[in-house]
Amino acid sequence: MSARLESTPPLSPRLAAHEPQLDQLVSRFWEDAVEVDAAPAVPAAHLDAMAALGLYGALAPRAQGGMGLTPADLPAVTERLASGSLASAFVWVQHLRLLRGVLDPAAPAHLKAWLPQIAGGAIKGGIALVGLMPGPPRLTATPTPSGWRLDGEAPWVSGWGMIAVLLVTARGPGRTTVSLVMDAEPQAGLTVRPARLAAMNATATVHLAFDAVAVGRSRLLSSVPQEDRPEGEGLRNTGSLALGLVRRCCQLLGPTDLDAALADCRAQLDAASVDAMPKARAAASALAVQAAHAVAVAHGSRAALWGEPAERLQREAAILLVFGSRPGIKQALADHFTSHT
Repeated sequence: MSARLESTPPLSPRLAAHEPQLDQLVSRFWEDAVEVDAAPAVPAAHLDAMAALGLYGALAPRAQGGMGLTPADLPAVTERLASGSLASAFVWVQHLRLLRGVLDPAAPAHLKAWLPQIAGGAIKGGIALVGLMPGPPRLTATPTPSGWRLDGEAPWVSGWGMIAVLLVTARGPGRTTVSLVMDAEPQAGLTVRPARLAAMNATATVHLAFDAVAVGRSRLLSSVPQEDRPEGEGLRNTGSLALGLVRRCCQLLGPTDLDAALADCRAQLDAASVDAMPKARAAASALAVQAAHAVAVAHGSRAALWGEPAERLQREAAILLVFGSRPGIKQALADHFTSHT
């Protein structure tokens, strides 16, 4: 383990026992980085390794086959995984929303029964949270005699071909938000259009179009009143994807002022209120760009060659500028990059 990893804050007691295996996994991910960057999908071996470590059940109680972590433990794991393979970490992060869904006390008992398979990684999940987006509905769920009918689109769905089920949120009747767990496979009315990404293409991200896609009644996870959710809600853990990229840049550069900047950025994310979180998330993405550019300068002309770490890190940092860029994040980044002060 490098001195750079040893210099970071210690993991929580719940994670400390797993630190050697986690560091080994991160090292393996980094060794595979060039291969993954060129691949159409994250290698199954990466997903299986995360499942073997227990990460697919990170939040599940130990008694139910999980790791027994708390939400506050997750950012440290995400940061480390992302420092090895941003694409692999990204696909794993999507699964956690499904895990949270079946852990919700209000979840139906028959879906809760899936928990051992979800926590063990036998059932891997993705997300299409279109119903949570503000503005006019882009995806609607209409009751039918046998369950639900989905119509509309989900522009960015990652992990296609690697996940078994998709947690879909859609606008339901009477100003409700409906959450359904549908099979992530070709089916009547569903059009799948792959997206070619400039980086992290191994996330196998697709655009889904729904035309009267049928989902059975038993797949209803919840139907709740539609509400205006705070923009910063649920953003802390995904902010660690950018921190993971900065972490790797710090390792490549050796001691610089970026070390302190990473620590400060991490602390700001940890301390941010829901209202302040979009600005903290924007700062993390901006720091990732700065760190990637610093590596490019340090590596010189090699940074222009495809497959070099500096070249890949710059592309990944650019993707992180627009991933999950809700209005507050987008505005904060625009202000950062257009300001002359």
